[in-house]
Amino acid sequence: MQKIIYTIEELDKVAKEILGNVSSKILCFYGEMGSGKTTLIKSLVRVLDGGDQANSPTFGIVNEYQSQKGELLGYHFDFYRLDSEEEALDLGLEDYFSQDTWIFIEWPEKIGSQLPKNYTRISLEIIDPVTRQIQIKETD
Repeated sequence: MQKIIYTIEELDKVAKEILGNVSSKILCFYGEMGSGKTTLIKSLVRVLDGGDQANSPTFGIVNEYQSQKGELLGYHFDFYRLDSEEEALDLGLEDYFSQDTWIFIEWPEKIGSQLPKNYTRISLEIIDPVTRQIQIKETD
């Protein structure tokens, strides 16, 4: 397990470190509301050449991101508003998981039994108003 303490000014550096050290392209983000899950995902998309297009898909459930060249970068799910795991299956979640692309999931605990065997767990913790700690753990 890897731990990183950072401030918002260090986000792109942290994003590069995450992307360069994970074995799975499925990243699941755990943390309380306001811990910085969406902000970190925005930085990950930016570092992947997605520009500043990332935003929270809370109401739409899923956003698709493309690189500046128009190539698919990945998908961003926010399951906060889900009432059941079946709702995620109705979105075709298994089809998304079968693609070789980045998948960022906020509130993955809402779809616990639907998560694939291998994913990267990123837990965010608020240290103070400007500092966060993340713990990165690979599952198998």
